[in-house]
Amino acid sequence: MPTHDVTQLSATDLSEAYRTRRLSPLEVTRAVLDRIAALDPQVNAFAHLDADSALDAARASERRWARGEPLGAVDGVPAAVKDLLLAKGWPTLRGSLAVEREQPWDEDAPAVARLREQGAVLLGKTTTAEFGTKGATDNALTGITRNPWNTAKTPGGSSGGSAVAAALGFGPIQIATDGGGSIRQPASFTGLVGFKPTFGVVPGYPSSFRGSLFHVGPIARSVEDVALILNAIARPDERDWFALPSDGRDWRLGLDSGVEGLRIAFSPDLGYASVDPEVAAVVADAVRVFTDLGATVERADPGFADPFHIFSGLSAAGAARLVEALPEERRALIGPELRAAWEFGRTIDVDAYITLNEERAALGRHLNRFHRDWDLLVTPTTPVAAPDVGAAPARSSFTYPFNLTKQPAVSVPAGFTEAGLPVGLQIVGPRPHGDTLVLRAARAFERARPIRLPTTVNG
Repeated sequence: MPTHDVTQLSATDLSEAYRTRRLSPLEVTRAVLDRIAALDPQVNAFAHLDADSALDAARASERRWARGEPLGAVDGVPAAVKDLLLAKGWPTLRGSLAVEREQPWDEDAPAVARLREQGAVLLGKTTTAEFGTKGATDNALTGITRNPWNTAKTPGGSSGGSAVAAALGFGPIQIATDGGGSIRQPASFTGLVGFKPTFGVVPGYPSSFRGSLFHVGPIARSVEDVALILNAIARPDERDWFALPSDGRDWRLGLDSGVEGLRIAFSPDLGYASVDPEVAAVVADAVRVFTDLGATVERADPGFADPFHIFSGLSAAGAARLVEALPEERRALIGPELRAAWEFGRTIDVDAYITLNEERAALGRHLNRFHRDWDLLVTPTTPVAAPDVGAAPARSSFTYPFNLTKQPAVSVPAGFTEAGLPVGLQIVGPRPHGDTLVLRAARAFERARPIRLPTTVNG
């Protein structure tokens, strides 16, 4: 296969090609590394790239496939991890000048460990906003990450590097984090599938300063790949005591069951968000797909006020704790977004913090009751398409509520603006067992509206 075709293959297709000996992990890894070398200087998706280690892992995978003894379905598949997640042997600088580079780096985060155990070819670390603090991916350490659809635009954040890497074929497995929309927003801005599982499905360690707002999940080029990746990483880890027990499921089973008979609530603004008219029109048109596929779809707002004060207060309290744990000389190195969160967080006392958690619990109970009547909730993923680089980050009005409630949510590509920028559709399921429904609906939508991805960088 030509190099550009190989780099565009899904993880699912690569696994099958390895099994049938049509491709080898080494040739695929070389092709992906060549593509990164050619295109990444224009978009800046990688904070750390380790080509030598990746090639060694690919050679070892090739030998396993030749013996018919792969370690798992992702054996030999190129993968990268967001630079908020620990990876043994590589610095995890979290997009910050304040993190000391010279330290052991001798531990894998749970998701990274599971990928390594199953033979994935780890390429490196993708760029992030500093400590995941904002909805754009730029910082003083790694610079600006740009959207491949239009390099004048941001890919969003904080998992912008992961989204850009997935969009451009820099490895089909991208593991990212979502503390308020950081998987779903970049997926929306770059035309990808970004899944935030129910909290605890994928273990997270060490936790973010956002605590139980922090989810780990994949950004991928297809729903089928999301399911394949979950098979690898949705396994308990003793280091995360919030981790849910695994039921041993194959996440791919039932993906094609469709949405016929499901009750879907469509909320174009959640009752409080201001949405760009063009984005609203694209999403409204996309939602009709579910009716065509046999679901009952009705306009229904979930009926809660904007919970931004809860989200921002809890996040800021965590940011204050994070910054105050830094050596004093390194606090001077933090960026303006983290500094602002630190200063706000210092004003939140114990009574205010407990009150915020009580309000969070009330929101969770409210959504539990809402899902008595509705299997799924559908909204825009973001209120706007990708903003310009350097502009104020888009507020994640549609995403942070479901970090507060720990519900599963996915962004799938809904269409494009007149300017050719992707627009995302968010599908939200009930907690704690709505993940399968969310992925079923995403798969049904994806099959009706196939994903279109960039073949190169558009300046």
